[in-house]
Amino acid sequence: MRFISGLMTGLIGAAMVATAPAAAQTNRAAEAEAKLAKALEGRTAGEPVRCINLSSIRSTRIIDNTAILYEVGSKLYVNRPASGASSLDDDDILVTKTSGSQLCDIDIVRLVDRTGHFPRGFVSLGKFVPYEKVKTAG
Repeated sequence: MRFISGLMTGLIGAAMVATAPAAAQTNRAAEAEAKLAKALEGRTAGEPVRCINLSSIRSTRIIDNTAILYEVGSKLYVNRPASGASSLDDDDILVTKTSGSQLCDIDIVRLVDRTGHFPRGFVSLGKFVPYEKVKTAG
């Protein structure tokens, strides 16, 4: 009986350890989505576009493991990468090599560590969703 009790305790402990990383990952994803929602507060989504003009980009911001925000005039464009989003870290530097004057959903963005300047990975961009401030009547 004591053996079975010890075995059950061990199995329960192992199950708790195994589920801890999944719970932490879910929590990080929820935090990232909350950060994105806060950045987009008071804005409405428009139709996704394939490209944005590089010369019009005023700033960029990374939302960890989720998206890249591009500020273009009064709009914010949200790009949820088609692949590699889990590599996004708000402390990385984005390095983009394009063949034209636009950043498009077929482009790849390299991620470089801000401190050590070593490559950390890359993301394949997805479509750009524009968000504009809601105009209030009056």
